Amino acid sequence: MKGYERRQFIAAAAAIAAGQLNASAWAQAFPSKPLRFVIPFATGGPTDIMTRILASRLSVEMKQQVISENRIGAGGNIGAEYVARSAPDGYTLLVGTNGTLAANQSLFEKLSYNPVTDFEPVSLFVFLPNMLAVNPSVPAKNVRELINWVKANPGQTFASGGLGTSTHFAGELFRSMAGLDLQHVPYKGDGQSVPDVISGNVPILFCSVLAGMKWVAEGRLRVLGVTSASRVPVIRDVPPVAESGLPGYDLTSWYAIVVPAGTPKDIIRALNAGLVSAISNPELKSKLEAMGAIVAPGTPEQLRDHIQAEIPRWAKLVKEVNIKL
Repeated sequence: MKGYERRQFIAAAAAIAAGQLNASAWAQAFPSKPLRFVIPFATGGPTDIMTRILASRLSVEMKQQVISENRIGAGGNIGAEYVARSAPDGYTLLVGTNGTLAANQSLFEKLSYNPVTDFEPVSLFVFLPNMLAVNPSVPAKNVRELINWVKANPGQTFASGGLGTSTHFAGELFRSMAGLDLQHVPYKGDGQSVPDVISGNVPILFCSVLAGMKWVAEGRLRVLGVTSASRVPVIRDVPPVAESGLPGYDLTSWYAIVVPAGTPKDIIRALNAGLVSAISNPELKSKLEAMGAIVAPGTPEQLRDHIQAEIPRWAKLVKEVNIKL
């Protein structure tokens, strides 16, 4: 190598090394300002409540303030698109669900983002079963009696936390599998649907275990079953819908943290470490489990595999229950 070429090579190598050093230093300094969770659903619902609990603990782990911001609408799509179009710097995180990261791809004819290519996975958060409940004026004491009551009184309605939510899917799957004439009434979150069922405006409710437990304990709702295949520890005396009158029924929602595509790997690793530590914290874990949640922190690779497996699963379900938004 000639002297001039050698100097050029050394200069280039130094520039590359400096660039790598700067990137490494940037990653080590992360986060240097507040982080923000974007919640694509209404305040007072399970996504909102659980995220704010997580944000409080994550601020300790990351040594930075963590802000929660609700951007609602279109089955979570507005918040999801906002994050997908945000700067890929690790400071804006989406609290995604089985809806925004899987089902909506089949539910909506035109989706303004791609759940696989527009996001980088960080970690699973929790699994959260829903519950089937009724206003106490409904004579049914179990799922089989409810099915018989609706068949004898067709045209009944069920409330959910909104179009495309897991509670909507839970109701549609119930309607389809039981062969019922049952109409959907969507609300903007469990915070609106639960009170309307309690007041008697709608007789049947699908809501998160978190949103319904208090009202069941007070006798203002009657719970008939949980939507998961197995019992939920916090309400272990409540059987799954599949055990109580509709064999084969199973629908559980999940929540995960993702960031915009292009976010540096070092930043994702830092976020994952903070999130896994926060989600695994015994106090936080205990709070979430008391709400019916099952904590499920993991690696970015595990979340990527989970999302890719869930998209065809929910597409099949959308086709089976014939939902289009």
